[in-house]
Amino acid sequence: MDDKVQRGEQWLGELLDLAKLPTSVKAGASQIRDDGSCWLEIDDAALSEEQATGLIGDRGSVLDAVQYLINTTLNLGKGDEDQQHYTIELRGYREQRQAELKQIADEAAQQVLETGEPFEIASLSSAERRQVHTYLKDYEGLKTESQGQEPDRRLVVQRV
Repeated sequence: MDDKVQRGEQWLGELLDLAKLPTSVKAGASQIRDDGSCWLEIDDAALSEEQATGLIGDRGSVLDAVQYLINTTLNLGKGDEDQQHYTIELRGYREQRQAELKQIADEAAQQVLETGEPFEIASLSSAERRQVHTYLKDYEGLKTESQGQEPDRRLVVQRV
């Protein structure tokens, strides 16, 4: 297993131990995605419903926070070529949310292409906004940008 994957697995495992959560982390070479990110999956077999729900948080806020911490901590002081992006998964939340974001992005793109009017997507975390920017970069004739200040930052899809 890659050293970066092992470091992520160990870091997340220690964090969960410190939180006194009865779980482990699964990772492996198959967890490296096409975009180079490493998916670390929290094993929920021994977690209560309350623990799992709390670990995901409202609209994924706790998973987002843990993911931010692991990425910041393990990439601190590293050059671009040595950095590793980690995605934290629990109970399929990330997979489901990615599918939802892809659908939202596609619908926004179609609406802009049909009407020519800009389309705002609100209520996305910064990580989700990055995903939508990435999804839509391949649409010819469209551009995306984030506007506003947190907590009211929005992603705007518009024609070039």
